Amino acid sequence: MGTPINFTPEQLTLKAREILREKYVQAEVGVTGANFIISDIGGIAVTENEGNARLSCSFPKTHIVVVGIEKMIPSVTDLHLFWPLLSTFGTGQKITVYNTIVTGPRQENEVDGPEEMYVILLDNGRTNILQNPKQRESLYCIRCGACLNACPIYKNIGGHAYGATYSGPIGSVITPNMQGMEAFKHLSFASSLCGNCTEVCAVKINLHELLLENRKESVDEGLTTFSERMAWKMWKIASLKRSMMNMGSGNLKNKVVNGLFKDWKEKRSDLNFSPKTFNQMWKERHKY
Repeated sequence: MGTPINFTPEQLTLKAREILREKYVQAEVGVTGANFIISDIGGIAVTENEGNARLSCSFPKTHIVVVGIEKMIPSVTDLHLFWPLLSTFGTGQKITVYNTIVTGPRQENEVDGPEEMYVILLDNGRTNILQNPKQRESLYCIRCGACLNACPIYKNIGGHAYGATYSGPIGSVITPNMQGMEAFKHLSFASSLCGNCTEVCAVKINLHELLLENRKESVDEGLTTFSERMAWKMWKIASLKRSMMNMGSGNLKNKVVNGLFKDWKEKRSDLNFSPKTFNQMWKERHKY
C-alpha cells in the first residue's frame, strides 16, 4: 500500500480504511453471513468488532446473505441472551462493538441500504446431523470460538491443519457428518479427549463425547483397515485371557511394542514394561 516502514498501527489502520472504504462504495454486490436468523421479524443479525460486514450490507446495490439453517432463533427478544453470550464466550466482551439487524433492502423513505437483498439458507449436510439423535446437539453451536481457544490441539497446530471450513473441536465433530465420515474421520481421532472444549462451551455441547461417537460411527461403518481390525482383535483376545497377558518377559514386550510403534516413539522415550506382571508377582508373594 506504499506506507512508510515506521507507520504506527493506528496509521496503518487509517490507510487500510482509506483504501477499503473506496472498494466498499464501488462494489456492486456485498456478501455476508449471519450470526442469527430472527424468525418473528424476518431478519438477520450480524455480530462483529470491525464494521466490515455492516459496510458490506449497506453500501453495495445487492446484499447476499449465506447462513446455515441452524442459526434460526424464535424471536428478536432472544438476542437479549444470545448477543452477550456470543461476545463473552468469544472475546471476553460484555457486548460486541457492532450488532446489526437487517430485515430487508432499502425502503422508499430510507437513504441507506441495498436495492436488493437475498438470504440463502444453507443446509450442506446439516439435516444429516439433525437426523442423528446423538449428533444433533452439535447444531446448538453459536460459533463463539471458546472451544478453539481452550483446545490444546488447536492451540498447537492452528486452523489450517484441519483442512476444513470449521476447525477445532466443533469442526472435528460436525465436519465428518457434513462432508463424509470416510474423508474426515481422522479429525475425531486427532484429539486428546481432555474435555476442555465441553467445559468452556457456551451452550453446553458435550463435544468430547461427540468426538467419541464419531469414532464409534466410523468403526460401525467399516471405515477401518484390515490390519487395524486384526490388531484390536488380537488385543481383545489377549486382554481377556490372563495366561496370554502374562506371556513373554518384559524385554520381549519392550522389543515388540517399541518395534511396532515407531511413529509414537519418534519424539518420546521407549516404552518399558515391568519384567513381571502384577498378577505374576501377586502369585509369587501369596504362593498359589
